[in-house]
Order: sequence, then structure tokens, then C-alpha cells
Amino acid sequence: MSTTRPYSPGDRGPESEAAVADAPEGPASTAAVGRQVRRLSLNGASGIVPLARDFARQALQAWGWLPAAGADQRAAAEDVLLVVSELVTNACLHAEGPDELWLSSDAKVLRIEVSDRGAGQPAPRTPHRAGRPGGHGMFIVQRLCLDWGVVRTPGVSGKTVWAELSAPV
Repeated sequence: MSTTRPYSPGDRGPESEAAVADAPEGPASTAAVGRQVRRLSLNGASGIVPLARDFARQALQAWGWLPAAGADQRAAAEDVLLVVSELVTNACLHAEGPDELWLSSDAKVLRIEVSDRGAGQPAPRTPHRAGRPGGHGMFIVQRLCLDWGVVRTPGVSGKTVWAELSAPV
């Protein structure tokens, strides 16, 4: 279900992209009405995957996903943390390392974006073999997310891999 398109069905459109580009790093901000955004620079950082998970956990706490009120909300938060780990790990292993992690959330969708300098195209390993070590990251992302894809900017090296998950009800 990998698609390369500028905007997914539930994505922020061009009208809010400028506001998101100016979103501050670190604490939560509201880039568009009802949408909260957090950004973390990963360029040159060490311990990138745990750093990204901790950052995502703090965002989920700020946005009221954690501490979880029930099993469904706890599962939704765990899915977000797993997808963050998989996307960041994939950038570390296959794309010259991640540059930045963006998290944005509104009442319905949480979006994860990981930018990197790599030229490759992420895809679930086909056929997926559950018993083999490694190669499960994009399969997991595909299974847990509403949608995911890749955005490239013409003339700029690298890409942004994004994934969207449902907000808990």
C-alpha cells in the first residue's frame, strides 16, 4: 500500500504547510487550527531510536494519549511508539540516518514523518516471512497504519517517509 504522492487523504494540505514549516522544535505547538505539532532534529544525535521514542512518548503525554485511560488508548499509544521506532530504525539502516522527526496530531489522526538523506524507496519485504530475522519494519508500519508513503522534493536529496494512525476515541 506504499504510495508516493504529495499529500495523503487526511494530510495537512498546502494551505497549512507554511505554518508547519515554522513550527518550533521541542514543546508542542499548534500549526493549524486543532493540529498540534512537535519536531525533533536527529541530525548528528546519538542513541537516535531511544531518543525518538522518548520524544514521541512525551508528545503523547502532552496530547493526552498517555497515561492511557483504557486498553484501546494504551494500544494506540504503543502502536505510535512502535511505528516511530520502525521508521527511525529504517532510516538508520537504509537511508544514511534520519535528519528529523515530526509528529502532528488532531482529533482524528496522528502523523509521523521521518526525513532522511537516502535515495532508496522503503517497501515491505515481499513475501513477508515472519520467522526470519530482520526486514519486518515496513510490514509492521503497513499493518498498523491507516496509510503511509514517501514524499520527495524535486532537486533535493533524500525523502520524508510518513505514516498516519488513528487517534484513540
